[in-house]
Amino acid sequence: MSGLSNGVIVDITNGAHPEDPIVQILSMKRMPNGAQERFRILLSDGKWSSSFAMLATQLNSKVASGEIANNCVIKMNRYVCNTVQNNKKVLIILDLTVVQTAEEVGGKIGEPVMFDPNKNPQQEAAPAPRVTPLAAQTAQRNVPNASASPARTPAGGNVHPISLLTPYQNKWTIRARVTHKSDLRTWSNSRGEGKLFSMDLLDESGEIRATAFNEQVDKFMDMIEVDKVYFISGCTLKTANKQYSNLNNDYEMTFNKMTEVTPCHEASDIPTMQFNFVPLDQLESLEKDTILDIIGVCKEAMDVASITSKASGKELRKRDVQVVDDTNREVRLTLWGRQAENFDGTQQPVLAVKGAKLSDFNGRSLSLLSSSTLQINPDIREAHKLKGWFDNGGNTAETVNLSNQRGGGSAGMGSNFKTFGEAKLENLGSGDQADYYTTKASVVLIRKENCLYSACPSDGCNKKVVDMNNGLYRCEKCNREYDSFNWRLMLSANLADISDNQWVTVFQDQAEMLLGTTSSELGFMRENSPDKFQNIFTDAAFKNFSFKLRVKMETYNDESRLKTTVVACSPLEPKEYNRRLISEIKQMAGQS
Repeated sequence: MSGLSNGVIVDITNGAHPEDPIVQILSMKRMPNGAQERFRILLSDGKWSSSFAMLATQLNSKVASGEIANNCVIKMNRYVCNTVQNNKKVLIILDLTVVQTAEEVGGKIGEPVMFDPNKNPQQEAAPAPRVTPLAAQTAQRNVPNASASPARTPAGGNVHPISLLTPYQNKWTIRARVTHKSDLRTWSNSRGEGKLFSMDLLDESGEIRATAFNEQVDKFMDMIEVDKVYFISGCTLKTANKQYSNLNNDYEMTFNKMTEVTPCHEASDIPTMQFNFVPLDQLESLEKDTILDIIGVCKEAMDVASITSKASGKELRKRDVQVVDDTNREVRLTLWGRQAENFDGTQQPVLAVKGAKLSDFNGRSLSLLSSSTLQINPDIREAHKLKGWFDNGGNTAETVNLSNQRGGGSAGMGSNFKTFGEAKLENLGSGDQADYYTTKASVVLIRKENCLYSACPSDGCNKKVVDMNNGLYRCEKCNREYDSFNWRLMLSANLADISDNQWVTVFQDQAEMLLGTTSSELGFMRENSPDKFQNIFTDAAFKNFSFKLRVKMETYNDESRLKTTVVACSPLEPKEYNRRLISEIKQMAGQS
């Protein structure tokens, strides 16, 4: 049985900071706190017990896996003890090691007495705990360090942890590091004009987004710097808008006229960044537009390119980077602006990204947002491990490309390759969820009829508009009339391989890939040059492509039918196709 650090709860409450104390978790209670799950715990040091303790949110996964459970014995590697409202002390465990599991311990150690900080613990008679020789050694090792003391504000008050902030408190001061600061943004609408900037703040307990508007922009924009630590107080707290924030906090801060920001020059204990990395092999199971953290090695960096934004008409600079990790998956990551221009991928650095946006355009790809943070070769354990994997064979390992560098999507030969005949034999698409597979096929026929429709020109809408016959076109979704429209493609095509054929639906980007022209050019040809229009469809026939297909049984008018949609396509790459064939031959030879 592992020994506990006797009396350490009193020592920590009195302001000491013993190193690596060993305690027992007697019970855990889930706290109702919106979308962010937190656990309050009852701790015991064998002599005293206390319910004023919490697990930091980064430890939730250990609770979910069962590693942290009632009666387990833990070593607190990192923790903070803060004073909150009504002078209550709260112990937050930031990092821990399970010394003995609940099954190994078998129950409560000793007979601890509930600690009341309002009484003098030295005058209380507590039953002697059952202490083993190991417990005596542990207690000796964890003698309180009188020199350690909790952080204080410039006015001498207690620092409040970010994880405990709520809108129901009004007197608090946090000490946090600025991990990200946005550029200045302006707006102009019917209600007036304004400006804003935002920042991400981090302390040992958690992180939060803060935004400053107008007068506060003038006051704090130049003062606040990334990677610097500040005391911040007097902000307004409100529920976080998850559309604009990917941080693990239910609340966000807004600067106001009462906000005070003071630099903190002694804050080496504040972490520099908090990541929640998602392995690349999980990207295909996530929803489009998910905001996530990833880490990978830059396998290849493309040249900087210029594109024109459809929304603003401005020219944007971008660079695509192919990132790989030790799940043997690789994905395209797009950098923008100055980051794209200044990025150097020649040494194949490790990239850690916080807040990348996941897209399903042409397979799976990632893009940096204005709120994203990119770290190159960060000094963290995950980066060192990944670089070691890459330098010791990972750079030559066969990988599955979730994206396609040529813009056709993740329709490469590496992901769930099947013929049409195999897909039908396996009844793909007949379950509750859609199925995906990759195939190599030829275009047999593309129907010209109803291949184009006039769509709303509003960015992101694409709904069909109604011709009002007065030079205007009405979009029912936007409830507006426009003086122009955009042509959009929706093709019905028949594909064939050696085993069977299949009718598929092909939308805008993939349709342009198949036809080798844009929807606007095709619309112009249909109106002004019917022969060229016809030739586009004739020339597209009998060309080979790699397709990634989505199959799902759909019901319409009480009739069920299998719908197959092209998710991504690209011209067939003979080298990649032959590599897959050789791999299959080797597998069959090994089985025979």
